[in-house]
Amino acid sequence: MGQSKPFERSKPSRATALIVEDDPMQRDMICLLLEESELDVIECESAEAAELVLERAAGSLVLMMTDVQLAGNMDGVELAHIARKYNPEMGVIVTSGKPLHQELPDGVEFWAKPWAPLDVIRTAERMVYERRHHHEARAR
Repeated sequence: MGQSKPFERSKPSRATALIVEDDPMQRDMICLLLEESELDVIECESAEAAELVLERAAGSLVLMMTDVQLAGNMDGVELAHIARKYNPEMGVIVTSGKPLHQELPDGVEFWAKPWAPLDVIRTAERMVYERRHHHEARAR
């Protein structure tokens, strides 16, 4: 029993990604890629569901990847603006198979579909690395 306590203490510091995609196959693929990158993953199919996650867990999120077209009334661009308010340091990627005509918040990346799976992994690993070094610097 004594061995589970250190794991429980370290779990909250594990980086988490929020994936917002209404296509289940796309969402599953992104989640599988990110889980290989030392990330916990929370998945949503609507911006409304994702906003609830942001309200509760924005501080533990290092990355949010969202499609523009989503289930529900809000789109991914609106969600990107909301995400920036909850966690300005989180990496945010908005993707679409169509050209983007809306303005994104500062620091938010736009990826046209199809994007390369390797780019998802590299971005996630960079976010985890930056978060880890940011926390180490604050601890000094």
